[in-house]
Amino acid sequence: MERLSTGIAGLDERLGGGLVPGTLTVVLGSAGIGKTQLGLQFLHAGQMQEGRRGIVFDMSARGDSQNHAEYARRMFGWELEIVDPEEHVLPDGFFEPHRRHGDYLHVFEQRGRRVTRRDLDFDAWQEWQAEVMRRLNRSIAFFYGNFVRGACRAVVDGIEPVDRPSESIQLELFEYVYHQILRKDPEWVARDLFRENYRRNAERVAEHLYDPGRIGCVLLQTARETSLDALIERPLDEGDLLSNANTVIHLGKVREGTKFRRAMYIAKHRGSYCADEIIPYRIDEDGLHVEG
Repeated sequence: MERLSTGIAGLDERLGGGLVPGTLTVVLGSAGIGKTQLGLQFLHAGQMQEGRRGIVFDMSARGDSQNHAEYARRMFGWELEIVDPEEHVLPDGFFEPHRRHGDYLHVFEQRGRRVTRRDLDFDAWQEWQAEVMRRLNRSIAFFYGNFVRGACRAVVDGIEPVDRPSESIQLELFEYVYHQILRKDPEWVARDLFRENYRRNAERVAEHLYDPGRIGCVLLQTARETSLDALIERPLDEGDLLSNANTVIHLGKVREGTKFRRAMYIAKHRGSYCADEIIPYRIDEDGLHVEG
């Protein structure tokens, strides 16, 4: 199957042509290092390769917005179509396969605080669990509706750094999204979405199946470490995300004399040979560019 271009020529070259469809890629780095730009470039590359851009699922809860819409507008003239998380997904009980489902879903309200078990008391943690359940159907509809209409790329952003995955309600939601939506047979995703309305929609569902093996998912995960050396030293079996991902890319800073510069390291890439090298890159108004 054709690789999915990242939209960054120098990175595609080092990945053997791009990312492998049907797999998870984790991009790990500190805030402001270029994760959002890389993610949007990956989504935008779908316009040329598959005939449409991909989608952004944002799980951030603090007030420091990732500025996806601003970056997309500046880099590509792309006006992200933002989804209302409270929007009814099946207003008349019928599936409308040609209905637009937007490019960007910010699933949680901004609360201005970290969303981890360690940072919340018992009642607040239970409240967040309830909010996840309230927003789950909207999340399923966002992915399913876009995949039915031909999207093959998804970027998931906004996960807070934690010491243990079990402390993060965002990682808990991502595990569900990845295994129960992105990698699940579309007929069963439709059953989860339509529930008691499935029978009346079954014929339309059967007419609009898609192949989950063509969908590439890039998870942008914020790390506490800012230096590339510190990220490289992290064990890849640290948590299910890194161990189960097909590709892991670290973004960090390296020292050159009295200055620092940005560089990346491909820590893992199953499916093709990948050179063990530090790859410098720069960021400008057009996004992230690999140097050399």
